[in-house]
Amino acid sequence: MSMNCMKTNKINYFVTAGLILLLTLSANTPNEKNIYVEISTRFGKMKVMLYNETPQHRDNFIKLVKEGFYDSLMFHRIIPDYTISGGDPKTRFATEDSVVGDGDLGYRIPFEYYPGIIHKRGALAAARDQNPTFASNPSQFYIVWGKTYTIKELKKIENFRNQIIKSNILYTISQADTTKARINDYNLRGDKEGLKKYVSSFQSVADTIYARTTPFTFNSEQIVTYTTLGGLPQLDSGYTVFGEVVSGLHIIDSIIRQPRTKSDRPVKDIRMKIRIIKN
Repeated sequence: MSMNCMKTNKINYFVTAGLILLLTLSANTPNEKNIYVEISTRFGKMKVMLYNETPQHRDNFIKLVKEGFYDSLMFHRIIPDYTISGGDPKTRFATEDSVVGDGDLGYRIPFEYYPGIIHKRGALAAARDQNPTFASNPSQFYIVWGKTYTIKELKKIENFRNQIIKSNILYTISQADTTKARINDYNLRGDKEGLKKYVSSFQSVADTIYARTTPFTFNSEQIVTYTTLGGLPQLDSGYTVFGEVVSGLHIIDSIIRQPRTKSDRPVKDIRMKIRIIKN
């Protein structure tokens, strides 16, 4: 939910999630017609296509839109070269002094990941707290602005992501019941030297497992997207992306440039209205 948390806790949300979530795929085949919504603000209108590859997020969003849930809510957080965030139910009646950004509807939507769906400029994604399963807040969302990256910068992100995968493997080994039992046995026997050797062996086991995995890399299409259109590649596979702005990108630019407070809330309220439209 807090985009500041998203920005400052990148390592935490990958490590706590575990290796398996990076390999999670949506079970749905995108074979049906896409649904479009229109997000209206005082700066103009954005046309957004919802992805069929993330059906749980798509259907939840459509349900809320049909109920008129988003009408009069705010874009409550704007971060230059990053994102604009909205959908907090607390913003409907928020005053100038209200603390916003932590509103909830009492349930979560399971994380949905589909290969090739990325945080490119204009991507619509679900906000979340720092839960270990990446489950999404049901109403809060953000739209990506980001920046363009060089190939060298993307390579650094790839290296970072692969280090996270290695760390997750090592963490999984250390948290296994059999591992904990052996560590406890060494401690009970007071065998400090044996314990040290045993713990040191974790790294070689982790290296062997990692050598059998496919390293994280950006494909050629993603490289072109991030080096030309731009976005936020560091968030890929950490949050559910469930749509994209297909017209009206300049509206995001207008919103993200507005004066903001220390908490990144626009000084002047930016309210929205969302409706389903025909393509």
